[in-house]
Amino acid sequence: MTPFGQKFSANLGGHPVLFAHGGWGKTASTASCQYLIDRYHPQLILNLGTCGGLVGHAEVGEILLAEETALYDIVEGMSDYSAAIEHYRTQSDLSWLPAALPPGVRKARIVSADQDIQTQNFDLLVDNFQAPAADWESASFAWTAAKNKTPWLVLRGVSDLVGKDKAEAYQNVELWRERAAEIMAKLLKLLPWFLDRFPAAPLSY
Repeated sequence: MTPFGQKFSANLGGHPVLFAHGGWGKTASTASCQYLIDRYHPQLILNLGTCGGLVGHAEVGEILLAEETALYDIVEGMSDYSAAIEHYRTQSDLSWLPAALPPGVRKARIVSADQDIQTQNFDLLVDNFQAPAADWESASFAWTAAKNKTPWLVLRGVSDLVGKDKAEAYQNVELWRERAAEIMAKLLKLLPWFLDRFPAAPLSY
């Protein structure tokens, strides 16, 4: 156990991996990421999970590899809103990966907030952030890992779609649970492909 939930060790394709439950939302994501870095000093820290996709910009079941993350629920009333957004924007170093990714995986910007995607935020996410999907944790996880100079990777599967007028998982958590189980199984099958390509020497951050 950790303060945030269960953990267990496994071997995936010859790679020793520690799985640890991180928690729900930005607070738990940040705290658990920092705890794992301080306690275990990982060569690479990963965040696996689901995300909501935006109609016309994502497909259910596809896997998004975060090349950049940002927080979209910042409300800045005293100074420069854009500066606050930039402060929490994080770029991923994916230079160690080949251009050709596994089928069904693509690089994308993932944005986060302590909320499910609201239909009224559709244009904000598409026009202001150019993001095909959003979740609760990726941006805070990535920002924390980068601040610790720890290489990080975020892989998120699109579990449901949100449009300007409706969201298929609203009041339908069973749909999310069913698809989340499928996505997590898919992510675990994909993980050795990424671990095989991670360099033995730590990246420079």
